[in-house]
Amino acid sequence: MVKRSKRAILRPLPTSTEVKVPARLHVLFARDTSQALVIRRGPSKATCTAGWDRRDDTFTMGQWLRGRIYERRSDLSPDGQHFIYFAMNGRWRSPTRGSWSAISRAPYLKAVGLWAKGDCWHGGGLFLSSRSYWLNGMHFSVPASVDGLKQCSPPPPPPHGNNECLGVYFIRLLRDGWTLLGDDKPEVGTYIVRFEKKIDAHWTLRKIAVATLNKRKPGQGVYFDEHALVSARGGEVLSKPGWEWADVDESRKRIVWAERGCLYAAKLKAGGMQEPELLYDFTPMNFEAIAAPY
Repeated sequence: MVKRSKRAILRPLPTSTEVKVPARLHVLFARDTSQALVIRRGPSKATCTAGWDRRDDTFTMGQWLRGRIYERRSDLSPDGQHFIYFAMNGRWRSPTRGSWSAISRAPYLKAVGLWAKGDCWHGGGLFLSSRSYWLNGMHFSVPASVDGLKQCSPPPPPPHGNNECLGVYFIRLLRDGWTLLGDDKPEVGTYIVRFEKKIDAHWTLRKIAVATLNKRKPGQGVYFDEHALVSARGGEVLSKPGWEWADVDESRKRIVWAERGCLYAAKLKAGGMQEPELLYDFTPMNFEAIAAPY
């Protein structure tokens, strides 16, 4: 792959068999359009973004960052035009103080508004509309103007959360149509919160949000999600522990999910899930310097 100054369409790549820990994926949906943004992490100190048009499942390359983007403190504006995120590269003596919150023009990372943070408490935020946003926590710097966007007061706090990822993530889930089922502490150091979203008359998607300091899979952080499909007929539960992200694509009446560095889609019928479709394999991608077109 070569340097790009304009939007570049991502083409299918061969599946890699050499990577022990696959790329980690998280997706943000624009609430009012078919646009989405994929956050791809791997290895641990490299993150990139890609635009996803769900109308025809085409993907547009964004930019790479040598650092971490905290996907659970990030959001995509309802019109799909702007991306707010919290990032960390550990360069604590730099102008960004090693961590920062930013707003960019999706799917790119180049900031049109940037707030130096200096630690990993709080950070990131949410879009309240396509023209207004909420910034999570105090920052060292405040930009005078952010691409015509207005900073507003925070939304109501979530019933379960904290001042790191969950305090933003749970608000976003509830806003985007997930229903809170309840929480549980099955062991010391582990906290689980369950959400559900109805797919159709036959199936519901369940999201199990886990926060734990205990033993995890290779490449799995202290926050991760697991998923299951719940049938309205007899309450049958189809566990999907390998789905690290999943949601309902209502516009196309299907479910979409990320598993082992790949993005999939499938429709459901009363008897179960139809044959999955591989939308894109993000695993073989490597860091490259890409300039934003603005």
